[in-house]
Amino acid sequence: MSDPSSPSSPSSPRVPTIDLRPWLSGDDEARATTARTVDEALRTAGFLLVTGHGVDPGLRADIRAAAREFFTLPEETKRPYAVRVGGRGWLGPGAEANGYAEGTETPPDLKESWSLAADTASGDPEVDAEWFLPNVWPDEVPGLRGPVEEYVARMRALSDALLELLGVALGQERDFFTRHTGHPTWGFNINWYPGTERVGAPAPGQFRIGPHTDFGTVTVLDRQHGKGGLQIFTDEDGWEDAPYDPDAFTVNIGDLMARWTGDRWRSGRHRVLPPPGDAPEEELMSLVYFYECDPGTCVEPLPAPVGHTRYAPVDSHTYLRTKLTSITLP
Repeated sequence: MSDPSSPSSPSSPRVPTIDLRPWLSGDDEARATTARTVDEALRTAGFLLVTGHGVDPGLRADIRAAAREFFTLPEETKRPYAVRVGGRGWLGPGAEANGYAEGTETPPDLKESWSLAADTASGDPEVDAEWFLPNVWPDEVPGLRGPVEEYVARMRALSDALLELLGVALGQERDFFTRHTGHPTWGFNINWYPGTERVGAPAPGQFRIGPHTDFGTVTVLDRQHGKGGLQIFTDEDGWEDAPYDPDAFTVNIGDLMARWTGDRWRSGRHRVLPPPGDAPEEELMSLVYFYECDPGTCVEPLPAPVGHTRYAPVDSHTYLRTKLTSITLP
């Protein structure tokens, strides 16, 4: 297949909105146009807005309502569910600092998370013990499990559809990436960003989530708009507020995907601002689905002319474990 088209013109939106319906419809011309737009966007910012995904907004609202019930419980009630980064349960205040993934020492991120991950055993005891453990659910909020399990199932299907689109956008076969997602790992965080009445005044250099790139293949984010919200970084413009559409998911490329493409596509660097000084009580909640690949996948950059950088091949999950460890605070 041919090499994808050249980067976008200055007049093109740096973070375009992609309607998935033409891609999913099977129309070859519409698919080719969508693939070109995706390639252009991922070569600049590493982000897309995606509509036409078919995920009911009511489902997302149900998750937020149930999760808020948990997050607003007394700390002594939440403490038995406390885990470290990569675990299944509650990531409380001070559990992580994402800036460390870039080698930057920062104060802890100003958030709490309920975290879960892939839990369908592969049959390999060693792999299952590290990557496919059972998820944990809070007894105090029985309404959380049902909508979350439905949501992550939808996210996996959507992520595979996106990976098929990405394969075509690179000029490869449609299953170029999904041939490595037969039994993939994934993570899901419900991130709660309360106001300063709970977290206090931000310290210098402290964010709700510090500057970083994600670690896997694609991340699918459902977020709320706010002054202390998501910012993205580009070489041309530096930090700027991410575009927002309440009907869209925000999709960004992670480190494994950037390596796979030989840096043709950017691993989307981003941060979440601290509670704003003029709205200190602002409260936001994000639903973040991190997609990866099958454990032990060898990620080797595509050669030129598609790829630009010749990284040494890496074991996908050795890489992921190193990154998760890097952001874990004692």
